[in-house]
Amino acid sequence: MAAYRDELKIITIGGKGSALTSTSVYTIATGHALVRIDSSALDRLTIQNRNPQKPLHSISLIPNKASNLIETRAYLTVLLNKLLHYTNSSNVRTFLPNLIAETLNSNKFGSEAQGLNVEVTEEERLVIEVSNAELYGVCAILDHEGTGLGVVDDAVAALSCEAVKADVRSFDGVDSGDGFVDKEAATVASDMKVLLVGYDSNKRGESEAVSEIPKVNGRLREVVKALHTMVRVELNSGVKGSSGGSGKAVGTTVSGLAAALLFLGKSSLCRVKMNLDVMGNEVLSSGLVSLYEKKCPSRDDLMNGYKAVTDLLVEEDYAMFGYGVYGLLGIVWKIVAWEEITAFFALEGVELMSGIGGQVNGGEAKVDKKSEKKKKKKTVLGKGTSVIVQLIKDRLQIVGGGSGDSLDILEKWVENLLSFFSPKQPEFDEFVQKVKEIVERNESRRLPKLPKGTRDFANEQMVIRERAFSIIADVFKRHGATSLDTPAFELRETLMGKYGEDSKLIYDLADQGGELCSLRYDLTVPFARYVAMNGITSFKRYQIAKVYRRDNPSKGRYREFYQCDFDIAGQYEEMGPDFEIVKVLTELLDELDIGDYEVKLNHRKLLDGMLEICGVPPEKFRTICSSIDKLDKQSFEQVKKEMVEEKGLAVETADKIGTFVKEKDSPKELLSKLKQEGSEFLQNASSSRALDELEILFDALERSKCIDKVVFDLSLARGLDYYTGVIFEAVFKGTTQVGSIAAGGRYDNLIGMFGSKPVPAVGVSLGIERVFAIMEQLQKDRNETTRPTETQVLLGIMGNKSKIPLAAELTSKLWGAKLKAEFVVSTRFDKIISRANDSKIPWMVLVRDRELETGKVKIKNLETKIEEEVPLSAFVDEVKNRLNL
Repeated sequence: MAAYRDELKIITIGGKGSALTSTSVYTIATGHALVRIDSSALDRLTIQNRNPQKPLHSISLIPNKASNLIETRAYLTVLLNKLLHYTNSSNVRTFLPNLIAETLNSNKFGSEAQGLNVEVTEEERLVIEVSNAELYGVCAILDHEGTGLGVVDDAVAALSCEAVKADVRSFDGVDSGDGFVDKEAATVASDMKVLLVGYDSNKRGESEAVSEIPKVNGRLREVVKALHTMVRVELNSGVKGSSGGSGKAVGTTVSGLAAALLFLGKSSLCRVKMNLDVMGNEVLSSGLVSLYEKKCPSRDDLMNGYKAVTDLLVEEDYAMFGYGVYGLLGIVWKIVAWEEITAFFALEGVELMSGIGGQVNGGEAKVDKKSEKKKKKKTVLGKGTSVIVQLIKDRLQIVGGGSGDSLDILEKWVENLLSFFSPKQPEFDEFVQKVKEIVERNESRRLPKLPKGTRDFANEQMVIRERAFSIIADVFKRHGATSLDTPAFELRETLMGKYGEDSKLIYDLADQGGELCSLRYDLTVPFARYVAMNGITSFKRYQIAKVYRRDNPSKGRYREFYQCDFDIAGQYEEMGPDFEIVKVLTELLDELDIGDYEVKLNHRKLLDGMLEICGVPPEKFRTICSSIDKLDKQSFEQVKKEMVEEKGLAVETADKIGTFVKEKDSPKELLSKLKQEGSEFLQNASSSRALDELEILFDALERSKCIDKVVFDLSLARGLDYYTGVIFEAVFKGTTQVGSIAAGGRYDNLIGMFGSKPVPAVGVSLGIERVFAIMEQLQKDRNETTRPTETQVLLGIMGNKSKIPLAAELTSKLWGAKLKAEFVVSTRFDKIISRANDSKIPWMVLVRDRELETGKVKIKNLETKIEEEVPLSAFVDEVKNRLNL
């Protein structure tokens, strides 16, 4: 015993800046560590005095409600820490903490604890009473064991999935990609997939006990994390004047744990029964069922345990409630242990039973032919679960087989595994760490993947993108715009309230204890923020940068993508900037050469007038516009249903809107129709003003010869809140279905929203990712090829690594002449020529020893295959001549 105690770890309590953890409390409580009081803590207390002059109270340091030694030791550990960190520690005698530490370190703790009565001063008594040490002691136990269960239950569930050959494809759908994800459930699903990497399933069909694993196990993780956060604070906070609210706070948090344990236990019990149903050996099956019925807690045990703790919570007996939840946790641990046992034997039982001869009471057991087939068709385990299975085998110390009564051997194995799965055993922590290592190691071995809604671009794709960016920048510069760059993230308050219903798609960054920030949703709001912040009154700018949206990824719709923006801010002649913006858009799409497109155009004031004419209340204008904006993707009947059922619009009003939004024609024709005498639009101030502005715009577009690309469409609404005037959207009309490829409009109030003087502005944003998709498809359709590099000449040197210095010298001469060049050093000519052909490099300079001896090299046209020797001293000029430079 003395030797064992010499091997125990020592945990120091009371040091300045040190923190007591749930794991430390648990290790001491289970007798696997000794306590040492930090000397600085004792210095803060008064000198030891068993007989002070102050009045004394006789109390017991053993809590009446603790039902076992672990709970009592946890209480004493927390009490010791509270006494050492008491604010008025000079009023606490060293006698008390020393006595508690000696008791915890005594190997006779059980017998001595019965009479741990001491005399304390009034202040010491109050400190002990309000310390809540009993409550937080059991919470520390729940935190430690619950954390362990949150790791192990995934590994055990993974074994069950393999045992019953479950269809686990449902784990792939936990993160639906719509931006609203149950993080803990997604983490569990990810860990399960890591454990099951390589698992070969026959897919017997989906079971609720399998598909619910991420949600059920995820809830346990979630509530344990909340408990851990609370316990970490309370273990190390000072003793307060009263314990007001502590019990209720614990009750709120731990009741969630109790509910999570209930459902985890139920789910695990279902899988235990599934595992028993697939045993491949009659002896094993009957033996395990018998042991399971005797030793495994039942569903009734689980339900009664939960009902008991809820009654204690209602009665506000918080300490007993905590102990009750600890009892419930013990029930669930046993159930999960039985799931592990049954899953293990379902996977390995046939082999193990054959190893001990399959004997029952000395006789031969019958193993049917089906069992033999199952033995041959052994499940291929995942990389993670196969390691866990081997750990269990090692625990059973199975080497070959055994002899004797197989049921006796089976019972010993079960007892061994139940002991192994007890969190109170020191080796259990090693098992938990091993499971963590398996997940982390296998995670790192998995092929990495992109987040949903993102893409990589390389080689030919980047050539197309860079060419497009160059065309776009040239058009922007042609119109006098200067470049602007803004941060990828903004203060959350900058972005909120600018995008209407689309605000839910803003990516919020995790709070790091500083400013609340979000990734930019577009480039327009950051531009408006910049103009307002710097007091600018006139600015024509362009920006090409990435934006981020928490959208549901689909064809042509991404979560990270480039936007190319051109905006004009400031006071200008009426409709002049609006015309130029639309003209810029048509120039962009024409020069990008993507094919046929149309620019749908409307006016926000015309929309507002239309809604007013139809009888829509002003406070519903923006939300109804958001519905109308969906008409390019949904039928009017679907939009009408949304406006009536979800947004409370009258059916008659919605029907009248329907008659207007169907209007679509060439700009001049529809404008003429809307301005006819007696038109309701002319009688409305808002729409009448809009029609006058549109007349100026359409005349300008006609004179600039781009009106043929524009369609006047009253269904165009643009859902963003900040638009105030002309709005437009470009749509590709070719075979590649990508939806809108550009959009924009006037936003006169956005800049003023930042508290500065209002500055009117209008702009366009090109959805370049969709344009790229069109350009890539057109290239495929035309059977065009794109060179991944712009290399003009390849320097090929025949030889080994000793030729690297020569390559460096000659290539540097090419680079010095501003030529785009690469080099290859190889003993194989075919490797050099292959490099040139793969990169479609037009010219090659070949350097071999026999030419070098005469001071010459060969220049070869790789398209015509014509080659000639030139002087080494003049090879750079010769290359430039052939490139017409």
